[in-house]
Amino acid sequence: MVDLESEVPPLPPRYRFRDLLLGDQGWQNDDRVQVEFYMNENTFKERLKLFFIKNQRSSLRIRLFNFSLKLLSCLLYIIRVLLDDPTQGHGCKELNRGCSSQNYTPTKIDWSPIIWVNRSLPLWGLQVSVALISLFETMLLGYLSYKGNLWEQVLRIPFLLEIINAVPFIITIFWPALRNIFIPVFLNCWLAKHALENMINDLHRAIQRTQSAMFNQVLILISTLLCLIFTCICGIQHLERAGNKLTLFDSLYFCIVTFSTVGFGDVTPKIWPSKLLVVIMICVALVVLPIQFEQLAYLWMERQKSGGNYSRHRAQTEKHVVLCVSSLKIDLLMDFLNEFYAHPRLQDYYVVILCPTEMDAQVRRVLQIPMWSQRVIYLQGSALKDQDLLRAKMDDAEACFILSSRCEVDRPAADHQTILRAWAVKDFAPKCPLYVQILKPENKFHIKFADHVVCEEEFKYAMLALNCICPATSTLITLLVHTSRGQEGQQSPEQWQKMYGRYSGNEVYHINLEDSTFFAEYEGKSFTYASFHAHKKFGVCLIGVRREDNKNILLNPGPRYIMSSTDICFYINITKEENSAFKKQEQHRKNNESKSYYHGPSRLPLHSVIASMGTVAIDLQDTGCRSSSGPTLTLPSEGSKDGRRSSIAPVLEVADSSSLQTCDLLSDQSEDETTPSDDDISTGLEYAKGYPPYSPYIGSSPTFCHLLHEKVPFCCLRLDKGCQHNYYEDAKAYGFKNKLIIVAAETAGNGLYNFIVPLRAYYRPKKELNPIVLLLDNPPDMHFLDAICWFPMVYYMVGSIDNLDDLLRCGVTFAANMVVVDKESTMSAEEDYMADAKTIVNVQTLFRLFSSLSIITELTHPANMRFMQFRAKDCYSLALSKLEKKEREKGSNLAFMFRLPFAAGRVFSISMLDTLLYQSFVKDYMISITRLLLGLDTTPGSGFLCSMKITEDDLWIRTYARLYQKLCSSTGDIPIGIYRTESQKLTTSESQISISVEEWEDTKDTKEQINNRNNHRNSTSSDQSDHPLLRRKSMQWARRLSRKVPKHSGKTAEKISQQRMSLYKRSERQELAELVKNRMKHLGLSTAGYDEMNDHQNTVSYILINPSPDTRLELNDVVYLIRPDPLAYVPNTATSQKNSFCNTVGQDAREETQL
Repeated sequence: MVDLESEVPPLPPRYRFRDLLLGDQGWQNDDRVQVEFYMNENTFKERLKLFFIKNQRSSLRIRLFNFSLKLLSCLLYIIRVLLDDPTQGHGCKELNRGCSSQNYTPTKIDWSPIIWVNRSLPLWGLQVSVALISLFETMLLGYLSYKGNLWEQVLRIPFLLEIINAVPFIITIFWPALRNIFIPVFLNCWLAKHALENMINDLHRAIQRTQSAMFNQVLILISTLLCLIFTCICGIQHLERAGNKLTLFDSLYFCIVTFSTVGFGDVTPKIWPSKLLVVIMICVALVVLPIQFEQLAYLWMERQKSGGNYSRHRAQTEKHVVLCVSSLKIDLLMDFLNEFYAHPRLQDYYVVILCPTEMDAQVRRVLQIPMWSQRVIYLQGSALKDQDLLRAKMDDAEACFILSSRCEVDRPAADHQTILRAWAVKDFAPKCPLYVQILKPENKFHIKFADHVVCEEEFKYAMLALNCICPATSTLITLLVHTSRGQEGQQSPEQWQKMYGRYSGNEVYHINLEDSTFFAEYEGKSFTYASFHAHKKFGVCLIGVRREDNKNILLNPGPRYIMSSTDICFYINITKEENSAFKKQEQHRKNNESKSYYHGPSRLPLHSVIASMGTVAIDLQDTGCRSSSGPTLTLPSEGSKDGRRSSIAPVLEVADSSSLQTCDLLSDQSEDETTPSDDDISTGLEYAKGYPPYSPYIGSSPTFCHLLHEKVPFCCLRLDKGCQHNYYEDAKAYGFKNKLIIVAAETAGNGLYNFIVPLRAYYRPKKELNPIVLLLDNPPDMHFLDAICWFPMVYYMVGSIDNLDDLLRCGVTFAANMVVVDKESTMSAEEDYMADAKTIVNVQTLFRLFSSLSIITELTHPANMRFMQFRAKDCYSLALSKLEKKEREKGSNLAFMFRLPFAAGRVFSISMLDTLLYQSFVKDYMISITRLLLGLDTTPGSGFLCSMKITEDDLWIRTYARLYQKLCSSTGDIPIGIYRTESQKLTTSESQISISVEEWEDTKDTKEQINNRNNHRNSTSSDQSDHPLLRRKSMQWARRLSRKVPKHSGKTAEKISQQRMSLYKRSERQELAELVKNRMKHLGLSTAGYDEMNDHQNTVSYILINPSPDTRLELNDVVYLIRPDPLAYVPNTATSQKNSFCNTVGQDAREETQL
């Protein structure tokens, strides 16, 4: 039995405590030792220190009790003074029986009223009790705070004052004869001031909140003044007991008059001790008060820099938003304020700026303007500190905008700071809506929790890519996301500026269909019917809808979509419907007039196809899919008796399903695919449609694209170097059929991927795909090459736009577009606006060397757009500069819109899209719509942005309204604007004047030839000036000098004169052309592709957003279209067949990008 008990394992520890309680002591033989921690805190002194000093709440109670005790002692002193009568003896009988009341004489002072006072027994008892408690507390705190230096504790001013006020009362307990001796109890006011300061500090520690240092300093200043005045009042009153026998009120009156420097002189001290006390108090005031005021002024200046606090009361009663930035520049501030306060319902909002840097001089001057000083509050602080977020009342804010610093050299570091700010705000105020701007697309997934995110590089590259397909897309988007009333340019004499400015006021708005006057009558009808008739009737452009039960916005869902009463309609108009008034009579008259244009018999099939630039055109009359012959609209039949007006079919209320297109766009049956050319057969180029198998960053939206069946080896992606697969070393050797698109960038960032995807989208015909050449300053990494090697005709080359040889090798002489991306290394400069200096000069060089090249430039600062294609002596540019200044003085947010490069879409600044984030606070759908327009997001059933060009064969349509009907009745496209180019007679610069001596002699012969030349120059040429008087006179002078040359001059002199004349006759354009050709010959390139092109300075291009229905179409107009998604009509079987490529190609690469 004993053996069995010994084999039983020991109980676990939880049972041992129970056994101990039950008396089982068998386990006590264990060798473990119980250790108690923090034994030093269990001593009596430490416990007292914990209660009186360390513990915030108990210490606060002790401070409050001490403060009350000192105030009580001062109150008892005042009571004693009021009860004491100096004329009734001074209580000195026990010590000096010979003393009696004596009258004051100037030569002799009776000191007995000063030394002795009348103190009643109850009052004495109370004062002794207060003194005992105060002395005991002082000694106890001195003992607890003793650190080895006794004199440091004894010589402290509070300790000395406590001894002076308390010890005499304790002595009177043991010596009753001294009970009526004077004790300066009024000095306890300074101890009360000291206790108040300690109490405020303990209060801050106890509630874990820090009040403003300004509040503390003001409190100290006020308490110092009160103590000085109270000490002077009590001292003067007591000393004058031997003089004028002043009351407390008389003494108060004297001190106020004296300290205010008024000095009436009706009450003055009579004895020298009183006078001495007044001198001492004035000296103390002159020393103490300036120190206090200096500290107060210093704190005030610091508060002005840091901005103080946004009060909790204001945060709960008023609405405010918080703007978090790394550094606040004046341009960013004004863009935010102008766009934010442009909306009427935001006029009562306050803007709290939280910035870690000190406010600069420009921002300070702007915020002092009354319009902004009452609305904007600047706080210097960090979003990573909860105290600063509490100062800004982030938890009560309506929204928080977090902006990145795009001028930083290290842009990833700027993104990291933005991410941390977003995390900090989300942690502190989870319910506060976040609006975040980020620079790099690979950092987007860190802030997916934000309500709205704008990635700068995503939008930038997608917009630049669409500029190559749809001209001036950047200008179109910029005008749509800016708030304007369309009043810009209305006072200008130029007609194009009036139209351009008026239509720039169009913005995107939304409304419920059942609540709308514009669209309520179209419930149950097709989307295209509603869009066309709303434009015809009200002039609004319906571009998209959103179902009530769906968060996705559909741009132009097509004629199959039936409008519902609960749909949210998105439309383009000058103002929203709620701010519009409707005049029924005028509206009815306009409808009657428009019926003759829109209705009538049609001899064309209902669903005739419009072929547009950059899209696959389909004719629905046939059972198969085929392209139209070109980007033109269908002409009316010649045999039509009703004329061209009857060639446009009406838009059906409900689309006929039998006539809708059901062919498979994914199958290779279009004309460019079914009938390949001999070159295609010989080269064996075959493309597939599918999703890119490899994405360079997480968060990119998948887009259906043209892809290669097999990825291209990395060596073949290099344009300027041959490899074992091909021997081409320049763009000319490849023999591309379409013109190039060249992108000049510093590095191949992940955002550059968004430039390639729109240019390789599935709806782009293979015959229209432009080769893409990336001209990079630094070689790309393997990660980026993995992403682009699946796209057809995408190449890169290491070089710079500074080098003419690199430009010629990459094929700039036969490029359609040259996109110059702002370099990250130059975005920061000592002078802010100089960040674009290198880019501007390089683009100006390109413009002079290759004048017909379409150059699209990105700048950091929009103000620098005035330097693009700069001509110092161009009068028209100077006139536009004056117009810009006038518009800026009127308060326009788009003063730069009339600059020719911006209006033509040749220049773009990503800072213009900052307003997109600001508008999202009022229009939460703007970011989604912009991403759909740019192709960054692809929602099933949502359309895409494309364009078509009006040719001579399309002018029979005549007006924009008839074009709208033609598009809606055939392909279901929705037009949203026009890009128009007009000829403009501009003054050319002197450097572009080229008139030879022979031409001058010809024009001198007959007057008829002169007229013919002038007419020709005014209509076609832009290289000659209307009045080259100086040049002509110099040529006449040269001819006269040439006649004076002796006829017997030798052949050498003749050759020299001929060379001089030939050099003289060459223009700057010819010199530049000669330079380019010489470099091409030196590089072994053919000069056949280089054309001495006339520059296009005599043309003006601009955008008309949602023009009126009666706008006349002109030749070469480019119409912006939102085309329905072709995949929406594709049967599921066809989709599954064509998606097989996406599921097989690059499956391993897909797995690498998944988290």
